[in-house]
Amino acid sequence: MDAEKLLNKRILGQTRKAIHDYDMIQENDRIAVGVSGGKDSMGLLYALSLLQKFFPVKFELCAITIMSGLNDFDPAPLRTFIEGLGIPYIIEETYIGKLVFEIRQEKNPCSLCANMRRGALNNAALAHGCNKLALAHNWDDCIETFMMSMIYEGRLHTFSPVTHMERKNVYLIRPFLYCREGDILRYVKQNQIPVLKNPCPHTGKSKRQEIKEMLAQMAKVNPDIKSNIFGAIQRSDLWSR
Repeated sequence: MDAEKLLNKRILGQTRKAIHDYDMIQENDRIAVGVSGGKDSMGLLYALSLLQKFFPVKFELCAITIMSGLNDFDPAPLRTFIEGLGIPYIIEETYIGKLVFEIRQEKNPCSLCANMRRGALNNAALAHGCNKLALAHNWDDCIETFMMSMIYEGRLHTFSPVTHMERKNVYLIRPFLYCREGDILRYVKQNQIPVLKNPCPHTGKSKRQEIKEMLAQMAKVNPDIKSNIFGAIQRSDLWSR
């Protein structure tokens, strides 16, 4: 089997395993995929569209993009690709970016922006009859979130594979939990999946980027460090809290 087929098989296998391990999808679910236009969300949407063809339970997909009101983001290439997959594409206009960066002028905007975007995604998913929202957080994101929480907040925490948002009665699922960021990047490139540049002016300046760089340095001394951290998360009770 050539390298391209191996990568496709690995991404789909890891996605299906995460769904199975954490019982993410049930019969007749209608799943909204949060699409930012980045490699992770576009890769997840494509992978789920392929799984949909042979998965043992039937589920529906739609894609939702939350527009932040920032310039230089044209979702037209995404629409062409997504609708070509036969998936409904919903674009929700908001002023989240203007509020965070222009009105409030937040010095550390990432947390507020993420919470507001998540709320907008939840509302859009409900408005379009979805009972689940799939987010494209991956293996690396899980580890980085754990490290950020420990170092900057003094607590042991990371996101869960499945989260029930009780007020909205929506389940957040993360089918890319076992997929590595580098694999996702190659997967998107080899399948010619369109990706848009993040318009956020804070890109590359976040605490997450600092943690990402720190882990990369630590991996030079201990190549197993990220696998060890992820294993520790799995063996702990973090996801049962």
